[in-house]
Amino acid sequence: MTHDLTASRLASASSNAAANSGWWRDAVIYQVYVRSFADSDGDGVGDLRGVRTRLPHLARLGVDAVWLTPFYVSPQADGGYDVADYRAVDPLFGDLADADDLVRAAHALGLRVIVDVVPNHTSEEHVWFRAALAGEPGARERYWFRPGRGADGAEPPNDWESVFGGPAWTRVPDGDWYLHLFAPEQPDLNWDHPEVAGEFASVLRFWLDLGVDGFRVDVAHGMVKAPGLPDIGRGAQATLIGTEPLPFFDQDGVHEIHRSWRLLLDSYGDGRIGVAEAWAPTSERLALYVRPDELHQAFNFRFLNCPWDPAAMRTVIDESLAATASVGAPTTWVLSNHDVVRHVTRYGGGEQGLARARAAALLMLALPGSAYVYQGEELGLPEVTDLPDGARQDPAFHRTAGQDGLRDGCRVPLPWSADGAPYGFGEGGSWLPQPAGWGALSVETQTGDPHSTLELYRAALELRRALPGLGSPDAGPLGWLSAPEGVLLFSRPGFACTLNTLDIPVEMPSPGRPVLSSAPVETDGRTVLLPPDSCTWWAF
Repeated sequence: MTHDLTASRLASASSNAAANSGWWRDAVIYQVYVRSFADSDGDGVGDLRGVRTRLPHLARLGVDAVWLTPFYVSPQADGGYDVADYRAVDPLFGDLADADDLVRAAHALGLRVIVDVVPNHTSEEHVWFRAALAGEPGARERYWFRPGRGADGAEPPNDWESVFGGPAWTRVPDGDWYLHLFAPEQPDLNWDHPEVAGEFASVLRFWLDLGVDGFRVDVAHGMVKAPGLPDIGRGAQATLIGTEPLPFFDQDGVHEIHRSWRLLLDSYGDGRIGVAEAWAPTSERLALYVRPDELHQAFNFRFLNCPWDPAAMRTVIDESLAATASVGAPTTWVLSNHDVVRHVTRYGGGEQGLARARAAALLMLALPGSAYVYQGEELGLPEVTDLPDGARQDPAFHRTAGQDGLRDGCRVPLPWSADGAPYGFGEGGSWLPQPAGWGALSVETQTGDPHSTLELYRAALELRRALPGLGSPDAGPLGWLSAPEGVLLFSRPGFACTLNTLDIPVEMPSPGRPVLSSAPVETDGRTVLLPPDSCTWWAF
């Protein structure tokens, strides 16, 4: 089975672009955390030229598109999600010519390019916020400046908490307070102000004109706040995100913004897409973001957060498919990203965690819809849990009562070669220290090893492209079949998928001919012995 898919990918990309036929409906999209992917200039930080030199790895892997985290001008208070200039590349990552070269190189390999856009907040160094602090007339209306409460306005305007911990308000010298749902260096924009909408429409057009194929919308659920900014009345608010209604997230008004962006994207006429990073209390609320006149996809965080439990997995899969089907959209599936503990570690770590991660990957890639792969998961990388405090850069680490503050552990730079640190990442070390033994998990070491996680992903993505029943939401329904306790079994046109969630082998009737498994399978054609913590694809 060949892994050289460039010609077929180019042909597919060309035909889909011409017909605007929804290439994204079953796409596999690879997330690149730019700082940690590849370093071209030896400063220890990944950059756009580094990404471009490693694009052949993604083409060989078999993904359809690459999503790039922010590379815009930024003081890097939150890894680039504090943007000071949305139309320029930070010198840390290169320049606009490098961005243009990367897009063209990706397209030449049949890969589409999605970039982050950060519309909920700017950097404190953005020209608009500097003008607001300087007291320019009307400048503060683009943000959420409010007088404080209590004696002399010394208390924040309400009880909202930052996702990163602490209050969501910071006071400026003249006594007013400004809202920041994340770090103080990230003041929230006021989307009720018409200049904000106009500015971001211009930003989107700038990058679409450069040739990008779409946007991942950061905090797509956060741009609108409830009228009057009401108190919540309880603490630990970060733990409520995605589980309960909140006055600063998932307000109905965000959908008007996304509808306007959909019209803008469609005006380019060649399959440009918008992807929502949206947290909502229910699958039904999440589905509103992907109605036919809104964004094309939304991340399925319920699947990411699902425990290693067959009943819970089946429930999440069923509810996710039902919710998106109700609005005519495909579901997305994701296991890891730059904000969460890598799933090898979440699933228990060590050999068991890796076995479960490999199985979960095959499960994800068999489900109808689009899948997102976070850089390094194709190598089976675990979370780096022992970073020294002095090396950590996650702003939540330096605050309290918000996110766990340990997001750096999934952002450690990738190992490309078996040599010593920095393992082919670059010539000048790495901005976060890499573990000893990282080379054993490198691309170089795993390439050609039929038992490696990298080759498992390559084989799975090749089969997914070759077999219409894998992945495509238009190939037919997913049907659950009876299976032993602890085993999930579902069928789609032409194949079946088994997932053994138990830590012991399970014997059952063979669903067909095994074509790919996360662990060796024993079968005599009539019965099969499923390995522990494993997933197998069957053709029939």
